[in-house]
Formats: sequence, C-alpha cells, structure tokens
Amino acid sequence: MTFVARQISDTIRALMKQYPVVGITGPRQSGKTTLLQSMFPDYQYVSLENPNMHTFAQNDPVGFLKKYPGKVIFDEVQRAPDLFSYLQTEVDATREMGQFVLSGSQNFQLMERITQTLAGRVALFKLLPFDFDELRSADLLPDDWQKIAIRGCYPALYDRGIDAAVFYANYIQTYVERDVTALLRVQDLRLFRNFISLCAARTGQLLNLNNLATECGITQPTAKSWLSILESSYLVFLLPPYYENMSKRVVKTPKLYFYDTGLVSFLLGLRDTDDIDPTLSGALFENLILAEIFKINHHRYTLRDYWFWRDNAGNEIDLLNRKGRLFSIAEIKSTQTILPRHFTALDKFSELAGDRVSERTLIYAGRESEERSRYRIKAWHTPA
Repeated sequence: MTFVARQISDTIRALMKQYPVVGITGPRQSGKTTLLQSMFPDYQYVSLENPNMHTFAQNDPVGFLKKYPGKVIFDEVQRAPDLFSYLQTEVDATREMGQFVLSGSQNFQLMERITQTLAGRVALFKLLPFDFDELRSADLLPDDWQKIAIRGCYPALYDRGIDAAVFYANYIQTYVERDVTALLRVQDLRLFRNFISLCAARTGQLLNLNNLATECGITQPTAKSWLSILESSYLVFLLPPYYENMSKRVVKTPKLYFYDTGLVSFLLGLRDTDDIDPTLSGALFENLILAEIFKINHHRYTLRDYWFWRDNAGNEIDLLNRKGRLFSIAEIKSTQTILPRHFTALDKFSELAGDRVSERTLIYAGRESEERSRYRIKAWHTPA
C-alpha cells in the first residue's frame, strides 16, 4: 500500500487546539478514516456502522459517552443523531480542545446535525480525493493530464491498484444504494443513475435544470433536489457567475463540474486516453483544473471564493478570484501550443475592469510554466 501524505493534516492539528470538536466531511472513499487513524493513533476509534455501537449510542447516549471519556474519533456519527446533543453538553462541561473528531460519508445528514447542535464548537474540514501535490509527493502524478483525467484521484485507485472502471462501477452502485436511498425516496434508481450520467455529459456547461429534467424524464423540482444531493455528497460542485455588471448583459447561471474527472470519464464511457476526442478534451481538461483548484482550496484551508464571468456576447473568463477590489483571472486551455488568441478573453476582461486586474493566468496542457510581461503561463500540473 502506498502512503500519501494529506495536505489538510497540518491545519486540522492547528485548529484542534482551538475547537473542542473537529468535523471531517467529504465523498465516500476520499480517505477520511485512513487520515484520522493515522493522524490520531492515541484516540479511540469508534465506528457507528457497527450495529452494536449504533444501537448503544442511540438507545443510551449517556452511557455510551461514559464508555469513551477521553479523546475519541466517532466515524459515521450521523447514524446516531440523538448523540449530538449529548456531545454538546459534554464539550460545554469539559471545555477541552480537540476532544472529539466526527466523520461521516452521508454529509448532508452530518452537516445538518452539526449546524443544529455544535455551531461555534466545531472546526469543519472537507477531505476530497488526492490533489496533484499529494500525488506528486508520492511520485504518483503522471506526466500526461489525460491519464489522470481517466483514472481519477480516489485513494483506492492508488493504494490498492484497482482498475478505474471496476472502482467507479462499484462506487456508483454503493453510493446510489446507500446514500441516495437514505436521503431520497427514489423509486427508480436506474433513473437516478441516468441523471448522474446526464450531469457528466454537461460538465463545464451552464446549468440548465429544465433541459436536464426533460432529458431525464423527471420534473424540474426533482432535478433540483437530486442535484443538491450530488452537491452535498461532494460529487459535483457549481461554479457561480460573477455578477458585477462591467458589461451590460452578463450570464447569471452557474456552471456544473465534478470533483473527480475519473468519475466523469467513467460515466461518459471513456476507458483509455484514446477515447478522449477533441469534442470532449476541452471540457474534461477544464473540469480537471477547476477540481484541482477547489481541492487545493479545501485541503490548504485557504477559504477563497471563485467565480467565472461571461457576457451574452460570448466573452468569458474561466476562473475569477477577487482580493479586495483586485481581480485574479485565469483562462484554461487544453492545448500544448500557446497562441495569441488564447489571451483574447483575458485582454477583454482587463479592458472592462481596468486597473483592477492584478494577475492574468493561462493554464494549459503543456509541461513548462513561464512568466511573461503581462501574463503568467502555468502548466496543468501546477495550477494552484
């Protein structure tokens, strides 16, 4: 088994000195349990997936907590919702920092319980699949972006050498049968699987819920509900548009992306790099880079906000970050050859924003980064 150090570890350790409870969320199979057991070998580990532990915690929470008086990791803690109020009472009484670590894979239920009972007492973290720096540190990052786009970044693919298609087929089945059925009354699970595939076909596009619902054969409210479940499960994320009206008509619809391109590739039937044709290359590369930036944002706990910008004339900036009044803007291109036209959108936005643009970056599919007088050129494997 290959050990991969997780970037989020240092921040977790730091905030454990300031909060009595730490909460770790993230998608299934992102390595939460492995991370916590390796970080805190002196903590007792209790999984509430265990039927005996689950029954004990639900039926006698006072007695259950007395059994674990020290520092404890409670995994799949959302399965015992009545326990949260007693955890609140315990941490308020002891005022001990880093006393409890809570983790779970049904993130909607976990976050709901935490916000209801532990607000102000918990530091929350999102552990996503491996980012490029983590893979590079273990000498696992390939030299071709298409290879990692197909394989994806879930730890099991690297720890156990599982074939990507086998992993994602089982991943979707487990996710749908366990998480979705626990959160939604989905009568036709095949219809929900089809919904996920339709989302994959729209990665990098403006979200059109009506169109998505019609193609899937469901109502628009159902599509909205199902999408919220994919978001809370950390399978997909929405990149919001930047609203400031520097142009008369700006797009106000978010764009849809997946946290892991391996899952996108599987859902689109891509099994090898030869399957990535030019019609898919741009969207898949854009998703890969944006997912990486979002993973870095969570793993390094930088807490940045990101947007895209597009006007109705078709001018678009793929990624925008604002610090005070200044913008950092980036274009993402799946090319290995840099041409003058690749800077057109950066220049157009700069004309509208004037002196408010502090950094213009082109992230591309090549291997060499460089600094130019007006632009930063960044290779795909170093987008952070």
